[in-house]
Amino acid sequence: MEVYDVIIIGSGPAGLAAAIYAARSELKTLLFTGNSLGGQAALTDEIENYPGFPEGIAGAELTKRMQEQARRFGAEIQMDEVTAVNLKEHPFTVTAYGGDYKCKALIIATGVSPRKLDVPGEEKFIGRGVSFCATCDGFFYKDREVAVIGGGDSAVTEAIYLTRFAKKVYLIHRRDRLRAAPVLQTRAKQNERIEFVWNSVVTEVVGKEAVEGLRLKNVRTGVESFLRVDGIFVYIGQVPNTRLFEGQLELDERGYIVTDRAMHTSVPGVFAAGDVQERVLAQVVTAAATGAIAAVEAEKFIAYLEGREYPGKEWPKAPPG
Repeated sequence: MEVYDVIIIGSGPAGLAAAIYAARSELKTLLFTGNSLGGQAALTDEIENYPGFPEGIAGAELTKRMQEQARRFGAEIQMDEVTAVNLKEHPFTVTAYGGDYKCKALIIATGVSPRKLDVPGEEKFIGRGVSFCATCDGFFYKDREVAVIGGGDSAVTEAIYLTRFAKKVYLIHRRDRLRAAPVLQTRAKQNERIEFVWNSVVTEVVGKEAVEGLRLKNVRTGVESFLRVDGIFVYIGQVPNTRLFEGQLELDERGYIVTDRAMHTSVPGVFAAGDVQERVLAQVVTAAATGAIAAVEAEKFIAYLEGREYPGKEWPKAPPG
């Protein structure tokens, strides 16, 4: 079986930046896209704070350019989903629907998935009024009323985006103030189509064939109410996509991969980048930075395996097996 120098799992900014740096270093590089090409960044309508784009850029366009850049340097990008990994023997084995692959170094950039409300009716109406992506589904709510759940940057950004289509957007938050950046809060409060519902949580998603409304509870007064909406968009946090690595890598109490500052995991030769490893700031720019670091460290690791000198690096442990 052919052995790749580097295999990267995940096609968000972290994975794509890693592919760019690894391939540019002339490492034989394979990237698996997973089931979400471009990661969560590709679902963002407009990214305003990525350096070099003063007018902003659509997330899908930014990640498309990253893919083109990685391919230009020779990275293979495969539309497939990884189903298993074996990190106990070296070279590492990565299993996808298309077969088994081996690599000298592995970079994990599997990102996160939206956290669910875990209330009655939510699972039943996913795809029929319950959504986790306003950019994907906002168009279907033209001239209708929707609710956004959450108070952070994502919730407020998507609430503002939804006002392009919906005639009314209820922003429901369990506290009496938002956690979003001040500039986003200002925009939301100035938008006549957004109405805030403070100190409230969803207790049930109601409907027959599709979402018809929400049952709410005021966390301060205990008063329950019903809000008539046609759709609900949930932005209450994220869950790391680390199920494949349980029992093989050190994870923290929330399931994120534990890394050091150089993106090394608990297994030599395995690196993690982006949202899947806990970071101080979860942004596209920091995801790309960690991906670049992981690729450079992977290059150092391969040099170590091959007995080549690489400035400034001593490896305390050998790879498994």
